[in-house]
Amino acid sequence: MILYKKAGLENLDELIQLFNSYRLFYKKTEDLDQTRLFLSERLTNGDSVIYIAEDLKGVGVGFTQLYPLFSSTRMKKLWLLNDLYVKPENRGQGISIALINMAKQLATKTGACGLMLETAKTNDIGNQLYPAQGFELDTTSNIYNWNV
Repeated sequence: MILYKKAGLENLDELIQLFNSYRLFYKKTEDLDQTRLFLSERLTNGDSVIYIAEDLKGVGVGFTQLYPLFSSTRMKKLWLLNDLYVKPENRGQGISIALINMAKQLATKTGACGLMLETAKTNDIGNQLYPAQGFELDTTSNIYNWNV
């Protein structure tokens, strides 16, 4: 059985481990101190909403993090589903789907116009999961990045 909830500072240690694994999946280097600082700032400042999935022992097995944005053309809030991760040994249990449904509930509850996300073209699991959950691939827009 998996328990799902909105994460708070009391979940920081579990989130650090999950977030670190998530970053390693995307070929980033491990930095637990910076991870602690980054996540504690998000939770303390209310910059994002994080949902965590835990097993019955309270061990984190997955999470999603959403950031609030705004759509000027639709004149409504828009949520960026920025992070979604489930431990490899817990995949295939519907945890990602449950976390996505929590994100959809957040969008509905806050009167947002929807959710948006970006994933790597090489993320085969995500590129199958998201369309199956009702997300549509936007082939009409280009995404540009400027990095410092």
